[in-house]
Formats: sequence, C-alpha cells, structure tokens
Amino acid sequence: MSPADGAREEILVRVQTAVAGGPAPAPPERAYRTAERAPALAGDELLELLVDRLVDYRALVRRSTTALVAPSVVAALSERGARRVAVAEGLLPAGLDRLEPGIDLVGDDPSLDPAALDRLDGVLTGCAVAIAETGTIVLDGGTGQGRRALSLVPDYHLVVVTAAQVVATVPQAVARLDPTRPLTWISGPSATSDIELDRVEGVHGPRTLEVILCS
Repeated sequence: MSPADGAREEILVRVQTAVAGGPAPAPPERAYRTAERAPALAGDELLELLVDRLVDYRALVRRSTTALVAPSVVAALSERGARRVAVAEGLLPAGLDRLEPGIDLVGDDPSLDPAALDRLDGVLTGCAVAIAETGTIVLDGGTGQGRRALSLVPDYHLVVVTAAQVVATVPQAVARLDPTRPLTWISGPSATSDIELDRVEGVHGPRTLEVILCS
C-alpha cells in the first residue's frame, strides 16, 4: 500500500468512527420539476418569455400569425438575401411559392449530399416543440422538420413555431416528445467558447437562427 493509500484509509476510518452511532441522515428532498409542476404561464406571457430567451441567445425573432406565415417567410428570406433555400418535406406555407418567384425552394428528396446542403443559402423547417424558459427549439425529424443534417449544415436556419407548440419548461417538452426519435435541441445559433473563452458562432450548426413565432 502506498503512503497516499494509507493516508486515505486512515481518514476514512476516522470519519466512520466519528459518525458511528449517530442518527441516520434524513432522506434527501426530491422535489423534482415535472410536467405537472409547471409555472402558471399561458398566452402572451408564455410567448413573450420565449421571445426574451431567444433574443438573449442571439436568435432573430419575427412575430406573425398562421394566416400570414408565408409573407413572413418571404420577408425573412428577402432580408437575409437567401435565394436558394431547402424546405423540409411537409412544410410549405400556403402561397409561399407564388409570393416570391425569385426564391428557389429546394426539396430534400432524394437527400441532398453535404456539399449541396452547404451551397444553400438556408433551410426552412418547422419544429416539434419550443421551450419558453430556456429559449430552446426542439426538432424530432417529424413532418415539416426534415432529417438532422438538413437543419445543421446550411448556415441559416429559419424555423416556424406556432403558439400551440410552445411550453413553459423542459419537463413539459419531454412529456410531449418521443425519446426514440432523433431529437435536436437548439438554443440559439450554434456557438462555442472553448478556445480562450472567445465566442465563435457557426461551429456545430447554423451561424444564424431566425424564428417566426405564429400566434
């Protein structure tokens, strides 16, 4: 036994001797947050919290309505200068293809290869759920969301979120999600501060995240 091991054993023996015969510790409190223990947020208050968190994460936010989502998409893409944009299968806001002929909407069937995805100006998807407290958008590969690479390779990600998809907390979001699906959790643009604590965006995904929030 090394001197370090001997010292360790001596410390453990002393601790055991000191606590021997003492009262048993009280069981730890486990008041975990659950989907049922969510804050009483709803309506505009819930949406405003989501907007606040998204902006704090340096995401762009555009408020709209379900009826005006197509013009909002066109406005976002036009301001971005995005002319060639992938659209996840199952998501094509009514009238979008007629409002702006200069925007080339690209499908992903058959799947675009990484080089083709990288040449796009951006991607348009929906989402599975949005979490107000954390400003997180979750995609599960369902209808209107596309495969994971579709939303990770292009430098600009435009995502449509409806009010019905917004929940207050992570436990509420987890309760809505299927854990067997490919879940992508997005909190703002892709970024890292690993090197010298300097924030660098666009490392593991899109450099710019823009959210159209429809109420």
